[in-house]
Amino acid sequence: MIKAFAGGLAGACVVTVVHETLRRMMPDAPRMDVLGMRSISELMQKADMEPPQDKDELHTWALAGDIVSNSLYYSLAGTGKDAWWRGAVLGAAAGAGAVLLPGPLGLGEEPSNKTTRTQVMAVGYYLLGGLVAAAVGHALSDES
Repeated sequence: MIKAFAGGLAGACVVTVVHETLRRMMPDAPRMDVLGMRSISELMQKADMEPPQDKDELHTWALAGDIVSNSLYYSLAGTGKDAWWRGAVLGAAAGAGAVLLPGPLGLGEEPSNKTTRTQVMAVGYYLLGGLVAAAVGHALSDES
């Protein structure tokens, strides 16, 4: 279980680093951080709590939440040789969700659907995360 979580953490960190790097360089890069900030604000307001007013603090909360939730999600790729297909499926599913779900969830569509390129990059980020999780899980397993 610890080996699978290490893979999940690696995948989550890669997704976050890629996202944070490319959003600063490309105007049509996905803005999953914006979706995270909107989610936190909305959930806190529904719980009668005051979300952070400072945008930088809210951004930090969103990144931390992304790393924790993505680590747990990607850890489902597990270990061993089967981690590869599980990581690929998990990554592709997360990417599809990143493109298809924000609008219906009331978080806005532009952060992950601004252009076709934005959509492709969003799916690619999460697929990469799943494959990194699989690679680490496989490398740490007794089957590697």
